[in-house]
Amino acid sequence: MADNNPVSTSRRHLAGFAAAGIVAAVAAPAAAAPAAAQNAGKLAQQDLPKVPLKDPFKRYSGPPFLPQEQDWPGLAKEMSPKPDHGESSYIGTGRLVGRKALITGGDSGIGRAAAIAYAREGADVAISYLAAEEPDAREVVQLIQQAGRKAIALPGDIRDPGFCRKLVADAVAELGGLDILVSNAARQHTTDSILDISDDYFDWTIKTNIYAMFWIVKAAIPHMPPGSAVVCTTSVNAYNPEPDLLDYSMTKGAIMIFVKALAKQMISKGIRVNGVAPGPFWTPLQVSGGDSQTKLVAFGSETPIGRPGQPAELAPIYVLLASAEASYVTGQIYGATGGTGNP
Repeated sequence: MADNNPVSTSRRHLAGFAAAGIVAAVAAPAAAAPAAAQNAGKLAQQDLPKVPLKDPFKRYSGPPFLPQEQDWPGLAKEMSPKPDHGESSYIGTGRLVGRKALITGGDSGIGRAAAIAYAREGADVAISYLAAEEPDAREVVQLIQQAGRKAIALPGDIRDPGFCRKLVADAVAELGGLDILVSNAARQHTTDSILDISDDYFDWTIKTNIYAMFWIVKAAIPHMPPGSAVVCTTSVNAYNPEPDLLDYSMTKGAIMIFVKALAKQMISKGIRVNGVAPGPFWTPLQVSGGDSQTKLVAFGSETPIGRPGQPAELAPIYVLLASAEASYVTGQIYGATGGTGNP
């Protein structure tokens, strides 16, 4: 039988409204959270400049390059054209705020690009370099400081195990800790035949590229808390070696294996270890004996992109591997080879 009691009917309506209100109240926080996140994202995006699309094939000039030669280790500021390390192009978004990084070979090339990017992402940065590279290093220090971050310059020869240990100790002391280590410094020298590689040159390459990495990483690990990251620079030559870079390619293959093995050791400590394998990149390595003048003029022409990479084009990879966003990434080698497919 239908209930015609107006009081009873009114109560049912009130109960329905109340129930709807409860449902709405419960649903409101869940709905509000995504909305708040979206609004925050929109606000953050308003502060960022628009970055136009750029054809990677045309973004930078390619070969032929002018013949040019410098004494080892070479200076980026004297190259023609000067490499782009992101000085005027890299835009940070706060991905490394509060982090503390040590970068070897941070005066020029790939290390310099990483240093600039890390500072603009909010990290304090210490760089190591040879005393002969001081002019380039001073520029990097200034760029880090212009980003509002602490810059620590630590010159010395990483072939000395004592210096490697002091390098880490000084970086930890000056930065107030350490949670990013980029092992990047390297020696590359072109030699046509194994018969032409002297014992001294072989020792120079091995100590710079392998021993120093081992000593520095070993010294750094005890200072690095869970969530820290180690990034080592290997090379496309670890996978597809150039015949005139025999000793250099050997070391880059060793670095690749070092990354994969160390990553398995360190993950239980919460430390991730990854590597980057660049192809041809325009850095002082090439003009200070790393390539013959014949190869230098056509440098990068063998890639599908038809040009060498610029250090600024590698910076985002180093940022990703250092950031908390890559928390599930360890033991990996990231390639940037202009389309050749290695690694």
